[in-house]
Amino acid sequence: MRLKARGRKAWLAVHIVSAGAWIGIDVVLAVLVFTAMLTDDPSLAAVCYQALRQFAVWPVLVAGLVCLGSGVMLGLGSRYGVVRYWWVAIKLVLNVVLTVLGLILLRPAVGEAAVYGQSLLAGIPGVPPDLVFPPIVSPACLLAAVLLSIYKPGGRVRRAGSLERRATSLR
Repeated sequence: MRLKARGRKAWLAVHIVSAGAWIGIDVVLAVLVFTAMLTDDPSLAAVCYQALRQFAVWPVLVAGLVCLGSGVMLGLGSRYGVVRYWWVAIKLVLNVVLTVLGLILLRPAVGEAAVYGQSLLAGIPGVPPDLVFPPIVSPACLLAAVLLSIYKPGGRVRRAGSLERRATSLR
């Protein structure tokens, strides 16, 4: 099933915009996390931690799912396929892993951060949540996906059937 040029361009636009939105959301997440960690003002830290609850998880999930869906549509409708080339397969894995991690790890951590932010506003000291890795790992993985899209390194993914045929032809 090949997409017509107009449909392919529309899916490509959706894919690029959703990936850009995802990167932007991660940048805002990083600004909030590092501002909260590095400020001496407890009220600013509290507001940053509480803003994470409103901003971080669901927009990341939506951007990730839109990026995943548009990427699959592009793969199904183009010569690159969904898992025909290594660079596409790696992008698919990165997308799925980051989206799932957003739900499994980021969501509870952001909830803890919001509670910590409320306790800071109430003047109750506590231990801040560990949110250093999400704003570092996610943008790094998304940058890798962008670079894979631009340079398209590596060859085709070999299928099990082609390996078996090759093995029997060598006998």
